[in-house]
Amino acid sequence: MTNITLLDGGMSRELERCGAVLKQPEWSALALIDKPDAVRAAHEAFLKAGSDVVTTNTYAIVPFHLGQERFEACGHDLADLSGRLAQDAAKTKPGARIAGSLPPACGSYQPDNFDPEEAEKILSVLVRALEPHVHIWLAETMSSLEEAQVTAAAVAGSDHPLWISYTLRDDAAPGEMAEPLLRSNETVRDAVALAIKLEAEAILFNCSMPEVMQQAIESARQVMHTKGCNLPIGVYANAFGSQDEDGAANEVISEVRDDLKPDAYGLWADRWLQAGASMVGGCCGITSDHIAALHTRYKG
Repeated sequence: MTNITLLDGGMSRELERCGAVLKQPEWSALALIDKPDAVRAAHEAFLKAGSDVVTTNTYAIVPFHLGQERFEACGHDLADLSGRLAQDAAKTKPGARIAGSLPPACGSYQPDNFDPEEAEKILSVLVRALEPHVHIWLAETMSSLEEAQVTAAAVAGSDHPLWISYTLRDDAAPGEMAEPLLRSNETVRDAVALAIKLEAEAILFNCSMPEVMQQAIESARQVMHTKGCNLPIGVYANAFGSQDEDGAANEVISEVRDDLKPDAYGLWADRWLQAGASMVGGCCGITSDHIAALHTRYKG
């Protein structure tokens, strides 16, 4: 399966493995401030493990984590630094691509708190800083259609392609919901249709439990079939239990599931690929060990 694109894993755990100390409220952004070498080392660990794409460490460069005053003072410089560190790491693997992370601007998993005007201001800072360093825009952990639409608008006119990645409700067992839903309760079908309309070059699902991903892939393929297109589909699940009852992502330090060691995670990836995905990686709790196992599984 050499045609599979391997993404990277979750930055937070990998940063800790590289010696960074994470704490609230800054979370992974703190590594850019206190230990930038750990950011580069985390990217290099994923690339060595087999990742074809690494994602900039910009997920927490938002006022939600930094505070408004510090974001205004140094948000651009931190985002620029994250891009340069990813570039430096990518030099260790010819052909590696860098995805510029465009995170939920008003907080993860909080579609009700999304403010399009504030989001536009925040995203414009990240886009200006990352533009020279990245190959792809990755709008990730999008909880609602509005969030995806505003994030896509932030890179309108850029030469870099856009990937849109949605996060799914995972508070119910597979089959309990009539169809997969975003955390806003909007349907995956509508989310995929919007991504096609926005001319995204790939559609992904991330930061949700592995159990809910296959149904989302199947829904995405059905929409694409109806619309006569065939965009790449990607999955990068997290290694946590359901996050819907725990508040916003990164408000608490979640426990990694014991049943999602690298080989077990690979069994889930098998299902996603069989369902029609062509890009796999990991989100929170998925380390370079998981990516190495995926590389051995599909490219070794």
